[in-house]
Amino acid sequence: MARWGLAAVAVGIVAGATLPGAITGIAAAWDANRTSLPWLFERAFGYLAYMAMTGSVVYGLLLSTGFLDALAHRPISFALHQDLAAIGAGLAGVHGFLLGLDHSVPFTIAAILVPGQSPHAPVAVALGQLSLYLSLAVIASFYLRRRLGQRAWRTLHYVTFLAFTFATAHGILAGSDTGSPWAAWLYTGAAAVVTFLLVIRLGLSIGTRFASPAPMAPPERGTSRAGPQPRPRPSSAPAAEETA
Repeated sequence: MARWGLAAVAVGIVAGATLPGAITGIAAAWDANRTSLPWLFERAFGYLAYMAMTGSVVYGLLLSTGFLDALAHRPISFALHQDLAAIGAGLAGVHGFLLGLDHSVPFTIAAILVPGQSPHAPVAVALGQLSLYLSLAVIASFYLRRRLGQRAWRTLHYVTFLAFTFATAHGILAGSDTGSPWAAWLYTGAAAVVTFLLVIRLGLSIGTRFASPAPMAPPERGTSRAGPQPRPRPSSAPAAEETA
């Protein structure tokens, strides 16, 4: 219950900050394009997918810095991070599926699935497709974590930042609402928060690395690691315990 309660709070904060402007923009587009429902829903799912992805990245950075440990148990935080990533990928998949139903721009199955085949803004659309595929790889790594090992899993997890960068560029370059103030604030705010937390995360990592003690040099050949041994006591001398 705490897990879903925290998720509801996170979604509420994001929705409260962006939903009013988004509703206004979508309502205006509805009046101008009543016959293009797939296009409207396609945009809505695209923005929802981007917000879920941003939430997952932000949550992961807060988790890695330890800032969330005072608010929730680490397993709950990790599960929420994983769930947000899966929700974002699912919404992005619906966003891509709706492209095939939008008759304003004819998208074939190949154009939806293969990067570079889009009839509209092929480079920008390809960035969105690559972002989805990279996100799916990261999501799959959650379930293969034990087989991959901790080091390989962490390395693969950094792909999330590349996927987020591609998704942001895709939204800015291919989105029809990029010129709207609310969309500009959404992309700018998301990029600023992720960049800020990433800088903090890197700073903590570098600080921890420099603060850790240097490894001990191996002993020279012929010497003992524990150092020189004390000279043996003469047999006539009493032990320290006995003289006390």
